[in-house]
Amino acid sequence: MNVEVFDKLNILANSAKYDVSCASSGTKRSNTGNGIGNAAAWGICHSFTEDGRCVSLLKVMLTNYCIYDCAYCTSRRSNDIPRATFSVNELVNLTIGFYRRNYIEGLFLSSGVIRNPDYTMEQLVGVAKELRTQHRYNGYIHLKAIPGASNEQIKQAGLYADRLSVNMEIPTEPNLKMLAPEKDHQSIISPMGIIGAGIIENKYERKINIKAPKFTPAGQSTQLIIGATNDTDKSILDLSANLYTGQNLKRVYYSGYLPINTKDTRLPAIKEPPLKRENRLYQADWLFRFYHFSMEEIVSDSHPNLDLEIDPKLGYALRNPWLFPIDVNKADYEMILRIPGVGVKSAQKIIMARTYRRLNFQHLKKMGVVLKRAKYFISCNELPTPTINELKPENVRKILLEPTPKKLKVAGDGYMQLSLW
Repeated sequence: MNVEVFDKLNILANSAKYDVSCASSGTKRSNTGNGIGNAAAWGICHSFTEDGRCVSLLKVMLTNYCIYDCAYCTSRRSNDIPRATFSVNELVNLTIGFYRRNYIEGLFLSSGVIRNPDYTMEQLVGVAKELRTQHRYNGYIHLKAIPGASNEQIKQAGLYADRLSVNMEIPTEPNLKMLAPEKDHQSIISPMGIIGAGIIENKYERKINIKAPKFTPAGQSTQLIIGATNDTDKSILDLSANLYTGQNLKRVYYSGYLPINTKDTRLPAIKEPPLKRENRLYQADWLFRFYHFSMEEIVSDSHPNLDLEIDPKLGYALRNPWLFPIDVNKADYEMILRIPGVGVKSAQKIIMARTYRRLNFQHLKKMGVVLKRAKYFISCNELPTPTINELKPENVRKILLEPTPKKLKVAGDGYMQLSLW
């Protein structure tokens, strides 16, 4: 690698770290025997940064030059930072070189907007196309779809990339216009619709012709910046629900705002990103996608923000004590999923096991149920602990928030429990 390319890589890989919308590939692309690489459904290796963000693939930007001046972005045109731009050939050679050395298993390619959206999208598509057609590269490729690019460019990108993402960035239109006056939600929703329609059309086409080329087989995703505006968790999660159901997104990523442009008075004066709030939003997102919760059950007008002290599922249970305790031997699957401490796998095990016998606490423990919290919300053959009805929600909350005593090993076979908090 020559010095010029190395310097570009140093600048553009560092600029790409603020985009969190990358994860496991979620797609399978087999090696045909006459190319290099392959993509497995969960085959992307992961590493994690100090603040818990996932860093995987060759995560890099095409350029950090940008025609826009978004307040929250380090690549905004008014920032005085080192700038660089890769050529298509340089990025292709980097990807292939790193893959052959076993440094990476795929490519995550984002970009600032240079010249205009169409030109930028053309360069991104050029990288993916050259990797697929000239180098016969079958590994994972995630491309950023540029709002404002033509429909033809977006469709071309879908033929070569495993996943496409269009970042919403700010949850509500007024706040987006305040921090990024040159952007609007419609220009972001439009390419999402094109990608979503392309995915549906491709599924029908491949039913007729199995050899038809795949279109964005790993789906599409987006990213929302959390804490840069006064948007409530309800407005954020309502938008996520609409994107999941209306645009059929694979993932919505939540990124705590990093205070990188501290002199802009439109931005909050914070010292570190709101990581705990970010984590709670991911938990709420998980409840919506896998636990059959509606967003109205998680957040509402009466409680528009998530409780930072307890997870959203426990919060729901404490707000709705009349639903509990739930009899694990009789309740349906959806109700069992609402018990704090019961996950999807353990709920499935409960449904299966109770067809053979009535379950007690020991059975639940063996199934992986976290009885430390679940015991206040369930009933079964035996009931050694008072439930939420006897203890009252505020007392259950207090009990569950108490620090757990640590166990220290001492001489002999036993453990001595000390009140170390």
